[in-house]
Amino acid sequence: MINVGICIQHKLLLRGVELILDNCNDFNILFAIDNKKMLVDKVANKNLHVLIISVSDVSNRTLNLFVRLHAIHQKLKILVIPADRTEETIIKIVKSNAKGLLSNNAEPRDLIEAVYSLRNGFDYFDKSIKHIVLQQYVRKINDATPEENLQKLSERQIEIIKLWGSSLTNQEIADKLCISIRTVETHKTHIMQKLQLKTTIDLIKFSIKNNIIQL
Repeated sequence: MINVGICIQHKLLLRGVELILDNCNDFNILFAIDNKKMLVDKVANKNLHVLIISVSDVSNRTLNLFVRLHAIHQKLKILVIPADRTEETIIKIVKSNAKGLLSNNAEPRDLIEAVYSLRNGFDYFDKSIKHIVLQQYVRKINDATPEENLQKLSERQIEIIKLWGSSLTNQEIADKLCISIRTVETHKTHIMQKLQLKTTIDLIKFSIKNNIIQL
């Protein structure tokens, strides 16, 4: 059972997220609130696994809130739904303690996959947000020498990386390769360990450098 907390200021979106998660037997909603002032006390509950929070800006106050929440509950995974999807906003959130980003026009299945991914120790960025992050990264890199770690990957692992680079979800990758979602996640774990990477964004950056994927 995955214990989830929701803090979204807009009540319509709050109820929508709550309804989607409530229909999944794997999720236990500990709280659903529309006021961040109550959040610190709620997060003090160490049984909370994933916090879904909406943000209207990325002011120092907002970013400091993430830091404070992480200090209170270091194992907490934060999934952010930003109102603003400009590059500046997204990059600031990525650099904070948030482990996932989901646009407010994402599909219900994206929300469910995001919660599963964070609970299983992975980060999550939906397609539109991942594209913003990677475009910002591509502008910063020049010609790069392929890394020796590339030789550690099997053909199947490289194939999975390419599918990630095409913005396929874990379910879509599993369907395409005729394997289970669990097998996809296991491959991902092994890839990250072999390459000594921490996040999916790090993996995509590695793949761009080594011409595994192209934007």
